[in-house]
Amino acid sequence: MRQRGAKVGRPTVNDIARTAKVSLATVDRVLNARPGVRRETIERVTQAVEALGYVRDVAAANLARQRSYRFVVALPDAGDEFARALRAAMAGAARMVGTDRVSVEVVGFPAEDPHALAELLNGLAARDRTGRRRVDGVAVTAAETPHVRDAIRRLKREGVAVAALVSDLPNTERDHFVGVDNVAAGRTAGVLMGRFVGPQGGAVAVLARSMLLRESIERRLGLDAVLARDFPAVVARPSLEGRGDQAAAARALAAQTARLGPALGVYLLGADVGALDALPPAPDGARPVVIAHELTPGARAALGDGRIDAVITQDLGHVARSALRVLRARSDGVAIDPAQERIRIEIVIRENLPAQTGPDREGETT
Repeated sequence: MRQRGAKVGRPTVNDIARTAKVSLATVDRVLNARPGVRRETIERVTQAVEALGYVRDVAAANLARQRSYRFVVALPDAGDEFARALRAAMAGAARMVGTDRVSVEVVGFPAEDPHALAELLNGLAARDRTGRRRVDGVAVTAAETPHVRDAIRRLKREGVAVAALVSDLPNTERDHFVGVDNVAAGRTAGVLMGRFVGPQGGAVAVLARSMLLRESIERRLGLDAVLARDFPAVVARPSLEGRGDQAAAARALAAQTARLGPALGVYLLGADVGALDALPPAPDGARPVVIAHELTPGARAALGDGRIDAVITQDLGHVARSALRVLRARSDGVAIDPAQERIRIEIVIRENLPAQTGPDREGETT
């Protein structure tokens, strides 16, 4: 039992040093994950932290050290509207944090070249001449290839925070995925397609930018699961790929239609709205049901003129701001707020089409 008048307060780094029998400099190196400390010493300091119940005031520590952050966002150099919208959203988020000692650089890489992306990431993992890390965090949108997995592992070994954007990289050592649950998004598309096509059923064409992207794979899985369970008369055809080329997507869709006949529905796993121009009318003159992803300018126009029935989308402004918050939290070694970083699935039809406010200003409410 403590004596009356005894000092009671939060444990300090001095308490940790005394308990672990190390210097304050050693405690500082362990708390900030700096090299040059033996494993046994790290374990002693960690045990002292846990025994004392020490909670680090990260904000105060960063202020005292004048901590600054450098984040890099690596996005594919795709020419489609969604890629441009995501790039604009990230640029808007970067402007918002620019006065908070956070530097954000958005860089591109060839969309179909995983070797180029791996080279970029490996360059970011390399330290400068003084032994300092070049970056604190990296956010990336990419297909998960062995080259990319190895590069992300190297980033993590160097203590760099990594977030996957829009398309997950679950088999890498990334810290967090920022985007919607794409399986759930695909299931949502399945429900909409099944109900819009109706009980008579029919064929559905499926068009993706690339089936190498995890987002496309997961959306297709969600679609197939719902159609098989609840709408067995609605049959999805093999997926087609446009590779970010609207003309190529249109040719692939037209060729499949010529070979298999008109489809009663079209599911755009991405935002290849221009490919719809290649669709011939159905025998009765009706147009197919069209469900798309991402509220790009093209999708917005197609909703307005009736070429698309529904768009399943996500707030890219929220995605961009969430990515930077996640990178900062992981760089500081603190937990994120799951509710704040949860990206919602939104369904947009012509009747609830929101006003266009710009990719860096739209509707984050958390």
